[in-house]
Amino acid sequence: MDFQASMTAVNQAQVSMQVDSFNKTLAVNGRSADPQLGKDDFLKLLITQLANQDPTSPMQNTEFIAQMAQFSSLEQITNMSTEFGKLSSALSSSQAMNTVGHTVEIQAGDNIETGVVEAVTTGANPQVMVNGNVYELKQIQKIFK
Repeated sequence: MDFQASMTAVNQAQVSMQVDSFNKTLAVNGRSADPQLGKDDFLKLLITQLANQDPTSPMQNTEFIAQMAQFSSLEQITNMSTEFGKLSSALSSSQAMNTVGHTVEIQAGDNIETGVVEAVTTGANPQVMVNGNVYELKQIQKIFK
């Protein structure tokens, strides 16, 4: 029996692809891989950096302050993003409520339906009821007074 310890380039590529696809399915500590770093990831990196720094040449104060400023900026941007999402939801809900009692044209697939908005549901994805059917707010093409 002849045993060969090396793999061909094709076999290496196939194994590499299989390993990569398997690794992407793994969850570490209950978390799946995310291509973006969040504020928790940034803080963990900073703590690890501080814990493993060379005691004979510690991090300079200016470097530490710069990293803390970056962390603070990241946290504020994350908070702003959350608040903008809430604002967008509130504006969409308000827009939907303003259609109640108005005649609208709605794009329903290939058909255009016309009717009076009878009811509205609010939230992140507002819906309107026209002629007893529920449609998403973004399906409204025209609003008549």
